[in-house]
Amino acid sequence: MSRIVMQMLVAFFLGCILVGCTATRPLGPIPAYQNRAVTRTEGGIEISTAVLSPEESAAIYGVPLADRNIQPVWIEVRNREDRSYFLLSPGMDPNFFPASEAAEAFSGTASNNQRSDLDRRFRGLAFRNPVRPGETVSGFVLTNLNEGAKLVQVDLVARGRARTFSIFVAVPGFEGDYTRSQVFKRITDPQEPTVNYTDDANFRAALEALPCCATNEDGSENGDPLNLVIVGSRDDALPALVRRGWSLTEQKWSGAIRRMISAALSGEAYVNAPVSDLYLFGRAQDLALQKARGDIHQRNHMRLWLSDMRYHDRLVWVGQISRDIGTRLTWHSPTFTTHKIDPDVDEARTALTEDMAYSQNLMKLGHVTGVGPAQDSAPRTNLTTDPYYTDGYRVVLVFDRTPRSLPEIEVFPWILPYRIMHVAPGAKP
Repeated sequence: MSRIVMQMLVAFFLGCILVGCTATRPLGPIPAYQNRAVTRTEGGIEISTAVLSPEESAAIYGVPLADRNIQPVWIEVRNREDRSYFLLSPGMDPNFFPASEAAEAFSGTASNNQRSDLDRRFRGLAFRNPVRPGETVSGFVLTNLNEGAKLVQVDLVARGRARTFSIFVAVPGFEGDYTRSQVFKRITDPQEPTVNYTDDANFRAALEALPCCATNEDGSENGDPLNLVIVGSRDDALPALVRRGWSLTEQKWSGAIRRMISAALSGEAYVNAPVSDLYLFGRAQDLALQKARGDIHQRNHMRLWLSDMRYHDRLVWVGQISRDIGTRLTWHSPTFTTHKIDPDVDEARTALTEDMAYSQNLMKLGHVTGVGPAQDSAPRTNLTTDPYYTDGYRVVLVFDRTPRSLPEIEVFPWILPYRIMHVAPGAKP
């Protein structure tokens, strides 16, 4: 942040204090959303956050916010430092809704008294700056609606200091792959032993020893190649993906199937559309994400399985990524339809690497051997008989909470495919 911008922010914040901005904290019984809140601490600042479901927001605000694409995010800031902090709402959503605007959207034909009541209710629930030393302030920021998961970016600015938190928060009521696999519970309460690699050569050998491909349920047939390894957690890798527009996928329940068919017929987008199950380590994917385009037929999508490996205490996810370029009929799917993949699966792998370079959290990247090469003149096929060709490598992406610029991204001195050589100009070899 430049010195001029910092001076402008400080002047604004001091002016806010002079006109009497007050810190408030809602009183009463602890609501359910606070019980599931995610808490993070940096220095003397502790923040907690939760995303409200449509039902919760309607109960608290008295109007159906989700019908207007509005999603309240609850923020609580506990300040144990020596200066006042200010929450920057545009960091959470550049197109956030001020309380007055959101209230007006529901005023309709209400009387003047009803309008005033609605406005007071919305303003009373809003987060109020500043958070003075020794104070705890909580309230809501009204953001645009997200299904599945939300990246809550909390930027707190004080005189000469800033605190930033990037938190991946699951949206209640969404039945994604991760709820079926209970992967986040397994992360916090691991039931199996893990191997922590601190030597790069041993880590590379372990990654190259992984299976070539995902399989069908009984493991008798190979499917798409395992061409991706993500190293990171809920506080670095997942926020990086969500920040770049990746969305969680829904489970294949009846409502999701109906919505998928409707989207296919209408040509609409469905950013949380289900993906078919593939198997690794004896189970279906733990987590699936996609980066959708304008309609359901086109998307980049990945499946991730949490491994028993760790790299410098970071989680290691093994994955598969490909690009869907259309839909077709098939006997190899229970729904008799499937997405057709781009046969150049390396393109999807490279596109993800380039995408993550802009995420600000990519720390290091490299390539190891994987499925082995397959030429476009002699492609392999996946479980739904789609052909694919590849150079045979799998990319390794290591994430960190600390923001990284493009020249600061490091590269493992392993394998460097030609098409990835210029992903990060000036990257450290």
